[in-house]
Amino acid sequence: MSQSSDVASPSVGAVRQPSKGIAARLGAYLALTKPRVIELLLVTTVPAMVLAAGELPSIGLVAAVLLGGGLAAGGANTLNCWVERDRDQVMKRTRRRPLPTGQIEPSHALVFGIVLEVLAFAWLWATANLLSALLAVSAMLFYVFVYTIWLKPRSPQNIVIGGAAGAVPVLVGWAAVTGQLAAPAWVLFAIVFCWTPPHFWALALRYRDDYAAAGIPMLPVVRGTAIAARQILVYSVVVLAVTLVLPVVDDVGWLYIGAAVVLGSAFVAQAFRLSRRATGANAGAEAMRLFTFSNVYLALLFAAVAVDTIIRSA
Repeated sequence: MSQSSDVASPSVGAVRQPSKGIAARLGAYLALTKPRVIELLLVTTVPAMVLAAGELPSIGLVAAVLLGGGLAAGGANTLNCWVERDRDQVMKRTRRRPLPTGQIEPSHALVFGIVLEVLAFAWLWATANLLSALLAVSAMLFYVFVYTIWLKPRSPQNIVIGGAAGAVPVLVGWAAVTGQLAAPAWVLFAIVFCWTPPHFWALALRYRDDYAAAGIPMLPVVRGTAIAARQILVYSVVVLAVTLVLPVVDDVGWLYIGAAVVLGSAFVAQAFRLSRRATGANAGAEAMRLFTFSNVYLALLFAAVAVDTIIRSA
């Protein structure tokens, strides 16, 4: 979930690179939705649905929720890009995005994001239920207004609170299956919620100069790399602890428990290594190793949720 005013004005001095042809323009609109972020969000949705159902849900429902969730996440990411277009222009990591380069007009991006959210709400309500639709849209509202506009420019704890938006897809998946929320859904939510700070702070540590140039008070900018790395270690331990709460509230098996222990221990070990090298010459590379592993960690952990449930239901 990434990156001057709270509601930015049209970029001044942006390098204009108008898209040539329909394919290029469609590619630019797709880039606004941040497809790689969507993939990560959806990775947590399906296992939540499997656990809620106690077996593999109908393929039709899974496909419908993935489509609706993808539309909602894409709309949220598009609106995030619209708000942060000036800030994105300052940062090396984001300055080639469609809005800073002028490939898409800001007003068009705004409309596109809103349309995606309307479609997501209508689709999830029609194919799943009202609760899942409301949860999906609430995640967008929280991400755009609470995180992007309010917290991100003001507090180094922005991602700690704002990360809740990225944890909502598990609730969407659970609600789509059951029509309500239960303790296991909230534990899955808590796993993603606690995982988000160490995941994102690792990226912020690598791009600390970018965030400083854009005036964004990420933890590594405000408190320094050493303190940020220690906080990453603390949160990685918290993530491991929270993953072990799931067996207390749901009948998960040894496959999940084993995966949670092994993967969580590896996560803590990676974070410990970063904390020891946070001020060294290779701190950026170490941070990116942790960032990359954190993606793998979350995908494998939630895959274990799904596989464990399917095996037990067979």
